Amino acid sequence: MKKIGITGSLASGKSTASKILSSNKRPLFSADEVVRKLYAKNYFKKLISKKFKLRNSPTIKSQIREKILAKKINLKKLESIIHPYVRKEMRKFINENKKKQILFFEIPLLIESNLMKNFDKIIFIRSRKSIRLKRFLKKGGDKNLFNIMNKKQYSDIKKIKFCDLIVVNEKDKRILKKKLLDIIKKYE
Repeated sequence: MKKIGITGSLASGKSTASKILSSNKRPLFSADEVVRKLYAKNYFKKLISKKFKLRNSPTIKSQIREKILAKKINLKKLESIIHPYVRKEMRKFINENKKKQILFFEIPLLIESNLMKNFDKIIFIRSRKSIRLKRFLKKGGDKNLFNIMNKKQYSDIKKIKFCDLIVVNEKDKRILKKKLLDIIKKYE
């Protein structure tokens, strides 16, 4: 089994690249998807509400966002709750797919979390900050939140040192797809 990690900075196109690489045929683990499902669980909402002194309501994500904007340390506090759960789900995913030839892992903080040794290859999706900010805002994000989260991540230059392949994603999806399909042919 070959494990391929996909990472990149905030709003660089990791999710799009991951979907192209897995092509709905190869198993894909998405840390963001695990977190999204986690927020839907009542026990998690209760835990977060208690830890951050929030109202347990459907707006829990926006309340967390406000806490992070108010105090940057709250992002680290939130990650300390979420990351162990994501790692547990990642181990479960590997176990469930151990007979597959290739597994893909979309992990935004792969380098920051020091997970490099878990992968045979790491693909870095790279985009200029101005492009990433536009993408983030287009999805309803907030510029201040973008800046907080972006500063939390290592610079592209630092991350690239740990990656085997760099894919620049600054044009359209068609060009990204061609670049990625050329890469995947090497592993099939």
